[in-house]
Amino acid sequence: MGPGMDPAEARRVYLDYNATTPPAPEVVQAVRDAMSQAWGNPSSSYPAGRKAKEHIGSARESVARMVGGRPEDIIFTSGGTEANNMVIHTACRHFHDSQATPGDSWGTPHIVTSSVEHDSVRLPLEQLVKEGLAEATFVPVSQRSGRAEVDDVLAAIRSTTCLVSIMLANNETGVIMPVMELSQRVHALNQRRVAEGLPRILVHTDAAQMIGKGRVDVQELGVDYLTIVGHKFYGPRIGALYVRGPGTTTPLHPMLFGGGQERSFRPGTENTPMIAGLGKAAELVSKNWETYEAHMQDVRDYLEAKLEASFGKQRIHHNSHFTGSKRLCNTSNFSILGPGLQGRRVLSCCKILLASVGAACHSEKGDRPSLILLSCGIPYDVAQNALRLSVGRDTTRTDVDLVVQDLMQAVAQLDQDQAL
Repeated sequence: MGPGMDPAEARRVYLDYNATTPPAPEVVQAVRDAMSQAWGNPSSSYPAGRKAKEHIGSARESVARMVGGRPEDIIFTSGGTEANNMVIHTACRHFHDSQATPGDSWGTPHIVTSSVEHDSVRLPLEQLVKEGLAEATFVPVSQRSGRAEVDDVLAAIRSTTCLVSIMLANNETGVIMPVMELSQRVHALNQRRVAEGLPRILVHTDAAQMIGKGRVDVQELGVDYLTIVGHKFYGPRIGALYVRGPGTTTPLHPMLFGGGQERSFRPGTENTPMIAGLGKAAELVSKNWETYEAHMQDVRDYLEAKLEASFGKQRIHHNSHFTGSKRLCNTSNFSILGPGLQGRRVLSCCKILLASVGAACHSEKGDRPSLILLSCGIPYDVAQNALRLSVGRDTTRTDVDLVVQDLMQAVAQLDQDQAL
């Protein structure tokens, strides 16, 4: 049972931590304290306002420390979707603003991304393309590695390219992308482009899935922008955007205009309680991420071994085992092979397991298999049977035993139905 669950669901085991995580008890406490003690407007000079401002400053420091940045590089947002949209909006604006004189025209800004990005990157790009405001290339991932390979991304770059956006780890397969190498190569390319009078290529990574499950260091990654999503690491449902020197070293253009909060990059009276909660969640990650990672990897590996032992190796197809690729410590994407065992049907027969067939944001799409799995080269009938199980900080081997038992009864029931 996941922490903070309804007693009616006490015998359920939640294994959908890539979709969302319950707020840690310390996070709930930080939110509650800020709500009762720091309710003032952070822009006001009286005690409750000053207290709110202190909470926000302290949270900014904690979030910055978590990703290896400086406090002034952190802009609080409503979540990952806003942060991703802000980066895309900025890159297009910067492309036009950088032209030497108003009469110059480099043409239409071009953005390179991968074929397996979250919808909050893919859809804004598709919308800009539809409106004729940008061009975009969605680089297919390698079917051998499941990764957006650096050479393939670089090959898609044009003279008008202004942004490369590649996620740090995929939410469905767990595959970790080569963002550090990509940043290094783009940085070298930018030095040549400047000499040729071409626009600078900015580098963005959506780190939603990686934070709290592995090392995230912006200096090591070398990115200009990094998206942070609270509810993926036991924090509240807000987010932040890391920008390497916002408005100075790296451009940042607001999408909203108002009272000047967040140095006018993201105006609106700050959501002090949620920001305090995000700060506390970040502190927990900074202090414990290696312990979290080791525990989740142990439980995930046990799950995969238990599945093979229970169903037989021939019947389990691992959809996230790619040669030479690392993956998130907590993620297992697999299919139980056989007719009538579509992921959705298997889950509907489970009495204990709470999980998903893929990204939670797309859970209404019927039995069509995940486009992400298809683009990784998983055959259609195998992808249809996919289940994505993602373990959490408190998941135990006992939970895994219950889940595998539950899957076995669900499959036995569906096999029986199929035989009739």
